[in-house]
Amino acid sequence: MKQHNRLMIISNRLPVVFEEHDGKLRSRPGSGGLVTALAPVLRNRGGVWIGWSGQPDVEAPDIDSLLNESSASTGYTLRSVPLSAAELELYYYGFANEIIWPLFHDLQSHCNFVPNYWDSYVDVNRRFAGIISDEYEQGDYIWVHDYHLMNVGDELRSMNIEAPLGFFLHIPFPPPDIFIKMPWRFQILRALLQYDLLGFQTMRDVRNFVQCVRMLLKDVRVKNEGGLHWCSTERGEVRVGAFPISIDYREFERLARTREVSESAWYIHEALQDRQIVLGIDRLDYTKGIPFRLEAFRHALRTFPDLRERITFIQVVVPSRTDIPKYNDLKIEIERLVSEINGEFTRSGWIPVHYIFRHLTRNELLGYYRTAEIAVITPIRDGMNLVAKEYCACNIDGNGVLILSEFAGAVQQLHKHALVVNPYDIVGVGNALHEAFCMQREERRRRMQRLRAAVRRYDIYRWVESFLHAAIARELKDFPLIDEYIPTPTDDYDSLSV
Repeated sequence: MKQHNRLMIISNRLPVVFEEHDGKLRSRPGSGGLVTALAPVLRNRGGVWIGWSGQPDVEAPDIDSLLNESSASTGYTLRSVPLSAAELELYYYGFANEIIWPLFHDLQSHCNFVPNYWDSYVDVNRRFAGIISDEYEQGDYIWVHDYHLMNVGDELRSMNIEAPLGFFLHIPFPPPDIFIKMPWRFQILRALLQYDLLGFQTMRDVRNFVQCVRMLLKDVRVKNEGGLHWCSTERGEVRVGAFPISIDYREFERLARTREVSESAWYIHEALQDRQIVLGIDRLDYTKGIPFRLEAFRHALRTFPDLRERITFIQVVVPSRTDIPKYNDLKIEIERLVSEINGEFTRSGWIPVHYIFRHLTRNELLGYYRTAEIAVITPIRDGMNLVAKEYCACNIDGNGVLILSEFAGAVQQLHKHALVVNPYDIVGVGNALHEAFCMQREERRRRMQRLRAAVRRYDIYRWVESFLHAAIARELKDFPLIDEYIPTPTDDYDSLSV
C-alpha cells in the first residue's frame, strides 16, 4: 500500500498576507474558510502550501525569510511562486478575470478572448507545476484549487509526475452552450482530465462538466457509479463529484455570541428603532446582482406602502477592482440607484437605503449578520455564496429570514427553508421582501432553526473530509478522520471572509 506522507495545497494566493510598514515588509496570517479548514490538516499531517505571495514583479528579497518565519509558526511549509507585473496583467487580470470568471458565470458578453491571455495562463501554470515538482515527495497528495490553475495537472503529467492529483473548482462550471464559446475549450477539458478527482460545488456543475465532456471529447467514456461520475481516459479513470464548500459554523456562532458583537448589533438596531433591517453584503462584482436587488427594493416600496418608514435596507459593498472600467461602471450604477430610491422615498427621520462602500471590521460584519431580520442574497450566478451560510450561523436569536437566489450554489442545501427567488424577477424579489417583512415570529424561528442545522451539519471540516475521503480513502485505509484536526472553540484564529 502506498503511503501518503503529506498534503500539498496549491492555490493562486498563499495563506499569508504581506504588507509594508515603515518601509519594511511584514507578514500576517490570511483569513478565510479555506485557510481555516486546511491549516490544521497541514499542521497535523505535515504539508506544503504553494501560491503567489501577493507581491508583484520580482519577489522582494525578504520574502523567503518571511516565509520561513511563517512556516515555523504555522507548522507547515510555505513556498512562493514569483509573478511579474506583466504576468499578473495577462494571466490573472486577463485570462482568469476577463475570460474564465465571466464565462463560467454565464456572462459571455463580458469576455475578452485575447490570445496572449491564454499564452500567459499556460506559462504561469507551468511555473506553478515546476515548483510543485521541486517540492514533491513520493506519496504526497496534491490538491489544486480554483480556476486560476486548471492547467497545473496537465503540466505536472508532462513532467512525469504520477502523483495522485485532486482539483476543486470554487466557481460554477458552465453548460455546454456557453462553454463551447471558449476558444481553448478542448485544452481546458483535457487539462482537467489529468487530475484523478475533480470536485465541483453542486450537482448542476457536475452535470455541466460531464455534458461538455460527452459533447466535445468523443474518446472519453463516462459512467455514473457510487455517487460519482467516472471519466475513462487513455491515462486512466477520473472521478467527478459535488463537494459543496461551507464555513466554520462553530466559530461564526461563537463570535456572534461575544460581547463585542452583541454590542455592535445593539448599536445598529438602536439607531434604527422600530424597523426591520434588510441586509445585503457583497463584493463589488457584476455577478452579485446588486442593481436588480435595488430595483426590487424600489418596487416593494412602491407596491407595499406598509413597508415605508418600517424597513431599512443596508447594502454593504466591499471594494474590488475599481480600476477596471466594468467594475467602476457598476459602482456608479449602484450609487445612482441608491440616490434615486432615497430621493423618492426619504421622509423625516427615515432613509430607506443605507449604502456602505468599504471593508467592514469583523465585529461590524457579524453585528450586521446578527441584527438583520432579513438577508437578501441574490447573485445572478454564484458557485456557493458563503455569506448566506455565515448569516444563518450568526442568527443566534433565530429571528432572521433568508431570501436566496436560485442561481447561488447554496440554494441546493438551503432551498427548503429560505425564500428562493429569481434575481432577475424584480417583482418576485419585491414580493419576497414583503413576505419576509410580514412573516410571523414562529415561522421565522422554524425556518431559521432548520437553516442553521443544515449549515452546522455540513461545515467546512466536513467539506475537507468528504473530498479527501473520495480522493484517497481507497488507497490509504489509515488516513485520519478530519475530526482529529478540528480546533476546539477556544482556539484563536480568524475565519472571517467576505
